[in-house]
Amino acid sequence: MLEKIITIDKELLVFLNGLGSETFDPLWLIITKQSSWIPLFLFLLYLVYKKLGTKQTIIIVLFVAVLLTINNTITELFKATFQRLRPCNDLEIKDIIRNIKPSSSFSFFSGHSSNTMAVFVFLYSIFKKQYKYFWVLILWPLIFAYSRVYLGLHFPTDILAGYTCGIITGYITYINYQILQLKYFKKVI
Repeated sequence: MLEKIITIDKELLVFLNGLGSETFDPLWLIITKQSSWIPLFLFLLYLVYKKLGTKQTIIIVLFVAVLLTINNTITELFKATFQRLRPCNDLEIKDIIRNIKPSSSFSFFSGHSSNTMAVFVFLYSIFKKQYKYFWVLILWPLIFAYSRVYLGLHFPTDILAGYTCGIITGYITYINYQILQLKYFKKVI
């Protein structure tokens, strides 16, 4: 069963990675850099501040920092435990995929996917009622994660496992944020 999943995973990666072209490679290299998303982060920070003020913005930033620290720790534990080679290093497929950005670290699971999904779930859970179109933010983890497949850095299951971890940690963080709000501010946001 596991062998079948791994085979399908590799075939899907080869297909998705093969959809790319040299024309778009520079774009996807920009998309995969976390620093390229700074304008989005600043915009989100502005939305949080506009809706909740300084004190709550600081609290949310602290929660996001803790969330990312926990998520990165979980990701690194998984990578060290499973030690799955990245597609760009997998001897079975590395010569047939478009290997645009080599990396020597392990693949399972994607920290980019996990972190972006965790932050999305956390912020969406808080702001879904305040901002009608906040759900559009889901494009961020989707595009960011696809860049990892496009560049030959992660298998689709790495992305799905990262999303799963992110959904869980993002929602747990949201619950803890709500508990803090009730305990110290006597309100639910």
